Amino acid sequence: MAALAAAEAAAAEPGRSIAVVYPELGEPFKQIFAAIIDGIEERLRVNVVSLAVTSAATPAEVGEDLRRRDVKVLIGLGRGGMRIAAALSAELAVLVGCVVSVQETEARAFPVHTLAPDPALLLSRLKRLMPGARRVHLVYDPKLNGWLVRLAREAARTEGLELVAQEAHDQSGALRLYSQLLASADPVRDALWLPQDPTTVDDNVVLSLVLKDGWNRSIAVFSSHLAHVKRGALFSLYPDNAELGRSLAASALRLVGNPRALGAGVSPLRDTRAAINVRTAAHLGMDVAAAQTGFDLVYPNS
Repeated sequence: MAALAAAEAAAAEPGRSIAVVYPELGEPFKQIFAAIIDGIEERLRVNVVSLAVTSAATPAEVGEDLRRRDVKVLIGLGRGGMRIAAALSAELAVLVGCVVSVQETEARAFPVHTLAPDPALLLSRLKRLMPGARRVHLVYDPKLNGWLVRLAREAARTEGLELVAQEAHDQSGALRLYSQLLASADPVRDALWLPQDPTTVDDNVVLSLVLKDGWNRSIAVFSSHLAHVKRGALFSLYPDNAELGRSLAASALRLVGNPRALGAGVSPLRDTRAAINVRTAAHLGMDVAAAQTGFDLVYPNS
């Protein structure tokens, strides 16, 4: 028993040099960060140093605290955590998670794990629901989602799909493209993907237009935003927060052994759950009982 306890302690030791910093926010964000940290601690088998910071907190203050604790790797969560991690990246190994949209220029010095679902997971789910799909339309801001489109092209080829990705640099340009593609889309062969992209997917004007026209023309609209499913999008993928925490912890452990073990750059979300709108599925002529198999959330839920 003593030998086993000593082995477990040795395995957990690297986790003691890992810290997490995240923004001090109210619900539901507080609960999300707590679930991610629980996953991190479960994987590391130790209670990590976790610091909730306000917008007034300076990287110098946080850095001094981390030095006193002999922290070697910093996990930044959310935009607030990313701000601190980026400023301390010259003196600590850092990685960032739980951010919605990131320009590639922001991830040149360290890895950033976004909340944008992996295109491979989204498109395989689409093909399961809609085997006859042949084209997927996507309107995106290249500054925010150029990296995602590169992954999406490869994923589309794997699934036997044509990705029709069109660039838009403002909301008016996005609206024009959505109107054109929805007017000409084939309900049997085409689907429309709404990415996490504040330039091209405004939750008021753009979303209302796309969901209304998609419904009227029986075009499948799926989204990278969970909230859009409740409003009528066919399906979405969203974070499994505890599993995301475990994945971030595994990456952090690699950095403890080698601060250059991970390449810089933006990565999609692979630790996912799935949600479906069965009213939309029925409207599109899908077998609702079969369609909802394998989904964690089902809307409408009553």
